[in-house]
This record gives sequence, structure tokens and C-alpha cells, in this order.
Amino acid sequence: MSTVSHGNTGLWRHPDDRTAGYTELSYWVDLARRLEAGGFDLLFIADAVGQLDVYGGNAREALARAVQTPVTDPLLVVSAMAAATERLGFGVTVSTTYEYPYLLARKFSTLDHLTGGRIGWNIVTSLLDSAARNIIARERQIGHDERYAIAQEFLEVVYKLWEGSWEDGAVLRDRDGGVFTDPDRVHGIGHAGRYFSVPGAHLVEPSPQRTPLLLQAGTSAAGRAFAARNAELVFAADPRPEALRRNIDDIRRRAVELGRRPEHIKFITSVTVVVDENDRAAEAKARDLRRFRDTRGGLVLLSALSGVDWSGHDLDRPIGEFDTDASRSVLASVADPAVRARLTLRDYVDGLGGFGGDALVGGPSTVAGALEDYAARTGVDGFNFVYLVTPGSFDDLAEHLVPELDRRGRVRERGAPRSVRDALFGTGPRLPDDHPGTAFRHRALRPAATR
Repeated sequence: MSTVSHGNTGLWRHPDDRTAGYTELSYWVDLARRLEAGGFDLLFIADAVGQLDVYGGNAREALARAVQTPVTDPLLVVSAMAAATERLGFGVTVSTTYEYPYLLARKFSTLDHLTGGRIGWNIVTSLLDSAARNIIARERQIGHDERYAIAQEFLEVVYKLWEGSWEDGAVLRDRDGGVFTDPDRVHGIGHAGRYFSVPGAHLVEPSPQRTPLLLQAGTSAAGRAFAARNAELVFAADPRPEALRRNIDDIRRRAVELGRRPEHIKFITSVTVVVDENDRAAEAKARDLRRFRDTRGGLVLLSALSGVDWSGHDLDRPIGEFDTDASRSVLASVADPAVRARLTLRDYVDGLGGFGGDALVGGPSTVAGALEDYAARTGVDGFNFVYLVTPGSFDDLAEHLVPELDRRGRVRERGAPRSVRDALFGTGPRLPDDHPGTAFRHRALRPAATR
């Protein structure tokens, strides 16, 4: 995240952490170069467009403890990182609730040009009431299912702009004839819907991917339906392997029912890893990192995500004794019944691995084996590695874990630079023909079989 502390509350205080430089281009360029050299496929940047002000009823603790505050716009650093790399993809979070499709389509088309087709969009609908108050003048967030309805129409608009507005070959660059673009091959989309009205044509000529790689995270019924229809790379999160497997199977089944090929939708989950040359060294490193965890900062983040102010609760009281919807949701994410019975609020927010868990700690063989086992149990196709300190967490992965994964045949072969969609799926830069977004292509762009 383009901030001092994303989910790693308190770790910005670690002497090896460099996230305080997040406002400098050099920070991001250096990070991108390290990731590309380390064998990573994609840098995923989260985002939120509201202050975290649920804890204590204000944003004071979020500001004091740098919990996702302050935060800058992640889109603006991508072109600099792309200029410093050749293969690394970039997945950036932007909310459909607080953007306009006509303008966002231009931003992503621009970045798709500037990155050579290495940009992806993580589609979110947002959840912070503070964002609603400051952007759309509402006291509370738009209802969950309506946010997804808005998102689906938003996607319909941008599909029309990206896929249907400009034909291939519309840009002539005819110096002798004095014609840059053939106007007969550029079309207004004529969209008039419930939430958006966009009659005109896209502002940008076709980019390498046209539609950026589409990422999405959401496990509610509405979220799974949205992912099945739109997402190519799904962030699926649940600490219970069986529940994660059910969600993945459900989304993939829904996608197939919509006519999509199962291999055209992939799933990744987040994991926090502390790795070193051997298990003992990794455990020592984890002990050092735990010293910097900020319990109150974790409560600030939990309050924002759950919508419940946890500031007045006893940290050492079992969560099961709190009679709130949020506490029931917290417990539902913990797999072991014995742990659920004794889990305190302090336990829940203090783990290195995020709420209710700890990091995966060990030497290269230990961690690689655990990742392979987890993938086999859950059906995930890959992992989103969460940092604890930057750039040290990524350097450790590159130095210790990636070579072991490579030895096991778990690292993608690195060929010539190509689009991020082609790198992950091998289907070329454009949306595959079975994706619902291709239904909005101009008739001149559709395959003969679908005319």
C-alpha cells in the first residue's frame, strides 16, 4: 500500500524498514527493481480512500500510529516503476464506488500504453464510511449489494470503452494523407444505465491489453458472483483451508456456468512469510519482528474493517464473550475450535500473519513445503506475499525462498517481456474470447463464431 503501514502495524518502527520513504519515487523504483530481479510476477498495491476513524470515533490513533494513514494515490507511481523494469506486472486497487468509468478507463489505458501491457486493476467497492462522507456526501457507505450492482454497471461501461469503442486499425498515422485516426472506426458507446450515462467514445487509442488484467477480492455471495463474471485473478482469503477450497470451487463453478473456461480464472491467497537460511535463523528473525507489533494499531485496523469500535474492550478477555456481529465474524475466521475458545482480542491482533494468525516461519525447504501443501489443500494457484518490513521481507524471499521454489519447478520461466495477462495465462495480451467482457466488442472486433 502507498502508505507507511498497511497490515503490518508498528513494523515501520523497525530499524530495517524503509516504508517512511513511500512518498519518494526512488523508494518505488528501487522496490520494483528488487522484485523483478527476485523473480516476482506482480506487485500488488492496495488502496483505501478514507481515514480509519472507527476506533475511538476519530482518526487520531490511525494518524499517530500510521495505520494506512497518510496514504497517497498508487496509480501515479506505476509509470516510473515500469520505466525501470521490463517484466514486472502491476496490480493497482481502484474503487468503482468513488471513480467515474469514463475517466478511469482513460487512466488505465494510459498506464497500459506506458507499461507495455503490464497493468492490472484490482476492483473494489470500498467499505469505509469516512470515504462516503467525504466523496459522495453520505453519512454511511452505500449498501453492500448495491455497491456490487454499481460495480457491475461500471464494468459494463469500461468494457464498452476498452473493447468496443475503437476498432483495430483505427489509428492510421498517415503522414502523406494527413490523417492520424480514421473517424469511421471510432464509435460512441451510447451507454444509458441506472447509474451511469456515457454516450461518447473512449478517449484513448487501443492499448496493448485494451482491458487491463482484472483482479478482485470478495467472498460474499455478491462478491463471488461478481468475481465469476469479471475477475481473472481472484484474491481468496480464509484461514480455514476447507472454507477457502469451497469458495474457490464455487467461484470457478459460477465462471464455467457463464461460459468461461476454468483455466482462465486463477486464485491466489495472502501469506506472510519469515524465511532465512534455516529454521533457527528464521525463528530468531520472527522474534525480533514481533517486538515491533503495535497492538493498538491493530485494533485501529480491525475497527475500520469490522465497523465496530474496539477501543473500549478488554484486550485479554476471550473474544467469544463479546456479543457483537463483529466478534462472531472474527471467530468464524479461526479454524481450530480450541483456539477459538481461548482467543483474546490481544491474541487476534498481535500475530505477524494478520488477524488471528501468525507468519509462516522457517528455512527455504520448510516454507516451500508448507506452501505446496497449502496449495494442494485449497486449490490456490499462487500466493500474494505480504511484507513485514520493506524491502527486507522481499529480499529474504528472493534470496532464500525463490531459489527453492525454482528448484521444485514452482517458479514461472522468464522469457521475453510481455503483457501481464500473457505472462500469467499464456493467452496473449487481450481478454480471452470466453470472457463476458468481449461481448461488448465492436462487431468488427468479434470472432466470426460469435457474430
